[in-house]
Amino acid sequence: MLESTRTSTIMHSLIAMARCVAVVLVAALAGAGAHAAEGEAMPSAQVNVSNVASLQRGARLYFNYCSGCHSIKYMSYSRLAEDLRLKPDEVLKSFAFTGAKIGDQVLSSMPADSSQQWFGKTPPDLSLEARAKGPDWIYNYLRSFYVDPTTAIGWNNTVFPNASMPNPLWELQGVQAARHAAAKEGEESGQVTLEISRKGRESAAQFDETARDITAFLTYVGEPAALQRTSLGVWVLLFLVAFTFLAWLLKHEYWLDVH
Repeated sequence: MLESTRTSTIMHSLIAMARCVAVVLVAALAGAGAHAAEGEAMPSAQVNVSNVASLQRGARLYFNYCSGCHSIKYMSYSRLAEDLRLKPDEVLKSFAFTGAKIGDQVLSSMPADSSQQWFGKTPPDLSLEARAKGPDWIYNYLRSFYVDPTTAIGWNNTVFPNASMPNPLWELQGVQAARHAAAKEGEESGQVTLEISRKGRESAAQFDETARDITAFLTYVGEPAALQRTSLGVWVLLFLVAFTFLAWLLKHEYWLDVH
């Protein structure tokens, strides 16, 4: 009787453990499916926040081209130094254009009243932009500016029409012009095709990598803990596999006595 009770307890434990493993696998597959669904509407950014070199390049690009208008107030310079494997002095020299200290948050130097006058609204903080709109949206937004004389600022964007900012990366990408195709039946407007009318300093492939690096950096900024979670996740899965194997051996040993 005691042996039967012990065997039953072990079986219930194994079933519970199997359910936990199944939940983890289903969640992982669901996440992968969600990302695939996001990429159906526009080209995938294919960012990798574990690529520290990409994050370093993205940080340099962000601070050179974006930080003059946009803050990332939930990020500190000290956290950047730690996660991007840079020395504090290097971070302050390369990124802190406002005279900030290593423990300060990353804030734009643009006065709110001036930005309201120049752009019609204060440029938003980008700390959570990647979490709100997704990496694919940011990546394609950076690649989709074109000259539009009908707007107040002379620029427009196919991903975010009537965006109230010019293309900050036009020197790298070049200047794009839009070609509007005639609308098909049932469509409100025709398809817009973008073509480079004035070349920039980078080729199309190089600029795609530039946009990808900035997107990777903003993705990291939106969730810095993802770096640690990704590295820990591998060990967690390995532990689950090892524990499942040991539990199977234990179950096998107990069932030898039952038989």
